[in-house]
Amino acid sequence: MNAMAPQEARQPSAPGRVWKYGDGVNTDVLFPGKYTYTLRAAADIAAHALEDLDPVFTAKAVAGDVIVAGRNFGNGSSREQAVTCLMYRGVAAVVARSFARIYFRNGINQGLLLITCAAVVDAAQTGDAIEIDLAHSVIRLNGEAHAFPPLSPNTRSIIAAGGLVAHVRHKLGLSTTAEVKFTD
Repeated sequence: MNAMAPQEARQPSAPGRVWKYGDGVNTDVLFPGKYTYTLRAAADIAAHALEDLDPVFTAKAVAGDVIVAGRNFGNGSSREQAVTCLMYRGVAAVVARSFARIYFRNGINQGLLLITCAAVVDAAQTGDAIEIDLAHSVIRLNGEAHAFPPLSPNTRSIIAAGGLVAHVRHKLGLSTTAEVKFTD
């Protein structure tokens, strides 16, 4: 298994493949809690993505694949590994009918593209070809176009930067967080 760098997972540019799941996919099946404080390396975290939901996912998912799911994706705890495991595995985006609020915020903060589009959820099946055109707010699923609500300019900027920390560093003109000067 080869973990992808987070930036590789963020910007879909070529068709990927759908991994379809149902409603209520919670953070414990996205990334098992038992690994939360024991794994640190991206490859190790990626190796356990979805292992309790879909045991073949980590063996067969490739960079650029997209998860499609039903309602309330990412409910449960606020552990950021439930987001980063997907990014490190190379997932380009998650398209769902709805997201748990804390997961949605964690996803944006980490730079994972999260899109709400019920039409894609209804039409998609595991293995389908999928391509996301963020500039035009369109998802092409097996050649058919489905519009989704455009992301706000701020959200798009955070995603493009690779997450909130990178976005703020860019806005402040800093190359690293270490350059932040604290005063008493």
